[in-house]
Amino acid sequence: MPDTSSPGTSLPEPWLRGTLTEISAVPRAVLHALELARIDLTHWCGALTADEFNFSREGIASVAFHLRHIARSIDRLLTYAEGHPLDSVQITALKNEAQEGATRDELFAELESSLTRAASRIRALDATRLNETRAVGMKKLPTTLGGLLVHVADHTQRHAGQAITTAKFVRVLSKS
Repeated sequence: MPDTSSPGTSLPEPWLRGTLTEISAVPRAVLHALELARIDLTHWCGALTADEFNFSREGIASVAFHLRHIARSIDRLLTYAEGHPLDSVQITALKNEAQEGATRDELFAELESSLTRAASRIRALDATRLNETRAVGMKKLPTTLGGLLVHVADHTQRHAGQAITTAKFVRVLSKS
């Protein structure tokens, strides 16, 4: 049987802890996915050196990029979920997302701030309206509130996994 505990703890993963039962199933699952991303990223990426954190070669995105992208994409996706277009600050942040230079501490602070704000924003959404239409991007591609919430979880977990894999890879490289 696979280990379902969170890294570095004997606690089960957030979705198995019986928490957030006052919240509807879809928002609860999203919040659990975001909490798991926080736990996993801190565990696997928190102790990287600055060089390891910013390692990028041959098309491999750095851990730094993934943390920045997670934080900012959550904000963008929740803006669409709330029924709004992106503002000029979000568009500028998107254009600068691949920019290097932030420290590990700055990026973890941005991620933590984003996850904290996201939890409040997700809790404020009306889970009875999951089938309502929403629009994404400049082309206003159609989706639903529920689709956006599920994508927040999916997209965050995808990039968390990529960051963790990169972190493991750069640790091996730095030891050789």
